[in-house]
Amino acid sequence: MLKSLSAAVSIALAVSTGHVAAESKSSVTIASPWEVASYDPAVAGFAIQKLQIMENLVDADTTGMLRPGLATQWKASDDGLNWEFTLREGVRFHDGSAFDADAAVFALTRAWEQPGVLKKAPITDIAAQNGKVVITLATPFTALPAFLAHATTIIPAQAAFDTEGKPKALIGTGPFSVSTFTPPQSISLTRNDAYWGENAKLETATYLAAGRAETRALLAESGDADIIFTLDAAGYSHLQHVDTIETSAVPIPRVVALKVNAGHAFFNDAKARQALSLAIPRDGIARAITRFPEAAANQLFPPALNSWHSAEIEPLRTDIEAAKALLADLGWVAGDDGILTRNGERFAITLRTFPDRPELPLIATALQDQWREIGIELEVSVASYSEIPAGHQDGSLHVALYARNYGVTADPVGAVLQDFGQGGGDWGAMGWENSKVADALSIIASTTDQDLRQESIATVTGVLQQELPVIPVVWYQHTVSVDKNLKSVVIDPLQRSYGLSEMYWAN
Repeated sequence: MLKSLSAAVSIALAVSTGHVAAESKSSVTIASPWEVASYDPAVAGFAIQKLQIMENLVDADTTGMLRPGLATQWKASDDGLNWEFTLREGVRFHDGSAFDADAAVFALTRAWEQPGVLKKAPITDIAAQNGKVVITLATPFTALPAFLAHATTIIPAQAAFDTEGKPKALIGTGPFSVSTFTPPQSISLTRNDAYWGENAKLETATYLAAGRAETRALLAESGDADIIFTLDAAGYSHLQHVDTIETSAVPIPRVVALKVNAGHAFFNDAKARQALSLAIPRDGIARAITRFPEAAANQLFPPALNSWHSAEIEPLRTDIEAAKALLADLGWVAGDDGILTRNGERFAITLRTFPDRPELPLIATALQDQWREIGIELEVSVASYSEIPAGHQDGSLHVALYARNYGVTADPVGAVLQDFGQGGGDWGAMGWENSKVADALSIIASTTDQDLRQESIATVTGVLQQELPVIPVVWYQHTVSVDKNLKSVVIDPLQRSYGLSEMYWAN
């Protein structure tokens, strides 16, 4: 709490002294919950990409349709094992160095070696050939261009790394360059007048990481930030009545979900995970906490993902008695205090979550109360979001509550492979694998037959609905406030870009 208050005070002081506030109508200030604590695209690519500092070989529009980025075109060989990317000519990094095939291969090879989506692609080689980038695969993989639109595959200059290959600066090719980086709280940007494309209308921009929802709402109302992302229900409702602000809620392919350690003795049977799901009051959470009743998640993939959201699947429901019956089938017996025991061990677990998304601790508290009704003693730990992947890696995680964006790649198979492919993922399955899902994902990622692809998607969604290695709670509405005088603001449902280069002030 003290750390959060300190951050809020720091932001308020910076704004009041003019250090981060927009001083003219050629600048804009964006505030969101997300800290940017690293120069590394593998860690902070999500923010670097949104702020248009660095770019990808392949870009995507707000519908997920792929379009040229630093590569103007791409094609696969007849056998699907070699992809050739033709690069845009005349592009330079912010430091004046040339963007070419060697620079792209250097960046992509590093991304391939780091945790991220490229790890899930069957890549065997990335090379520069005749001024083009050629990526060789072990098996056909039609989703490769979509993977190259992912935030972890942005292209930094080689000068952004030290002699040991560690990131030391934010140097890209985008329409904005970094003038000041104060991790983890703020980034100041300047228009790149040497940009290869159309120059941005804004001269400068500032990004603020404000972890507390109340702070973000205050920045919006005071006019000290022009665009605010991820408002809590109270702040969103209040700002709807502020004359100078427009608010919007955009359905996005993001879901609040529970990651369950299926390798733990308590959860290694699907019945246990089904019991947890049956004891989730989704309708109540959607109405009372997120304030969007239609957001109760009866399956993992939100309606925004048309090809993955199924009207045919049997919806998840709430049924406390059915949950108790499943746990009884697994040998759990209620003790004198109502908490279940089995073989002398209490059903006592810890749920990890984080405060950056203000609804998560509230949802965790609701689950704590509801799960006690079925005999589960739940301790809630609210800390840094990094505790979740850390718990996955060291095996200590029981259950985690978080928000997962299945639009992180333009083709959702990228995120799904990352989460439910072999070995699972930090933000996906833990201690769980399924051969049917693995086979279906392989088909989805490699086939050009759309009927076969859709059939394989149905296999994946059906198994996930039954096995529940990740349990959906509510789907997201992306809540945003924007100063009414700021024009050409497009809220990207895939959350790849803030669209800074298109914005301008009406006055």
